[in-house]
Amino acid sequence: MPRKSKGQHFLLSAKARTLSLLEVARLTDEQAMGVFRAIRWASTDGEPVCPQCGCVACYAYASRPIFKCKGCGHQFSVTSGTIFAGRKLAIRDYLAAIVIFCNAAKGISALQLSRDINVQYKTAFVLAHKLREAIAAEMKGMVLNGTVEVDGCYVGGHVRPANLKSDRVDRRLGENMNGKRKCVVVMRQRDGRTLPFALTSEAEGVSMIKNRVAKGSIIHADEAASWDDLHARYEMKRINHQEGYSIDGACTNGAESYFSRLRRAEWGQHHHIGALYLGRYAAEMAWREDHRRQPNGGQVNRLLGLALAQPVSVDWCGYWQRGKNAA
Repeated sequence: MPRKSKGQHFLLSAKARTLSLLEVARLTDEQAMGVFRAIRWASTDGEPVCPQCGCVACYAYASRPIFKCKGCGHQFSVTSGTIFAGRKLAIRDYLAAIVIFCNAAKGISALQLSRDINVQYKTAFVLAHKLREAIAAEMKGMVLNGTVEVDGCYVGGHVRPANLKSDRVDRRLGENMNGKRKCVVVMRQRDGRTLPFALTSEAEGVSMIKNRVAKGSIIHADEAASWDDLHARYEMKRINHQEGYSIDGACTNGAESYFSRLRRAEWGQHHHIGALYLGRYAAEMAWREDHRRQPNGGQVNRLLGLALAQPVSVDWCGYWQRGKNAA
């Protein structure tokens, strides 16, 4: 009998490719501006709305790509009051950067992004982090319910072993660590969203889970003693990974799938993730995991919408001028 062919994976199909970087590269700056306007002011079909007073009676300048409100006289552009405020690059370059950012399934390093859009490393570093900040804002206040998997993964803080075997120490012991290693605790709702948090330990994540997972939910967790306190609040299903990955319907494979993406981003793209900004990288990987079956054009529109809805960044506006170091 002939073998029955399996269906094509979504990511390999044409439906997953709805926007090409070449298409963006061929846009004029006016056309790219139109994309920004259509997404930022979607409720008015791209017609400008004053960010100061909310007035829709605005007119465009003929000499410059800015608008003026007839109500309060405030002058603004399509990026005013957003993470792109004070921009120096062309609008099309920012759109191309977002396409490149979304197309990288396991994340993209600032060095590679700087080469792709021909800017300094510092510029690409800050831009990528501004996009991660917009992604993290989407998860603010989100509460999961139903069936939720929880797990923890320790990231960063690599201690290089000594050259001679006689000088090497057990790097698993706390006294031999450098203090930069942190635990990413993830809550993943089946057929829902993923919420990660960068904490000092799994035990610290228990209170976070109680705040972000609704009562009445079913929680799947591994055999770690950190999760024992959750039994008083939720129906628990535990899985001992020394015996199997899925037993009697209990498993944390969804959480492990997220950690797989996070580890590959750390090892294959960034090589080093600073503990200070680990939460932002974790949120980025959660966003990618949640929207992995969405066409890349839809991902770009969603991320651009989040970026244009995010106010001027407190952390990243003037980052290098404050003498910060890359993390």
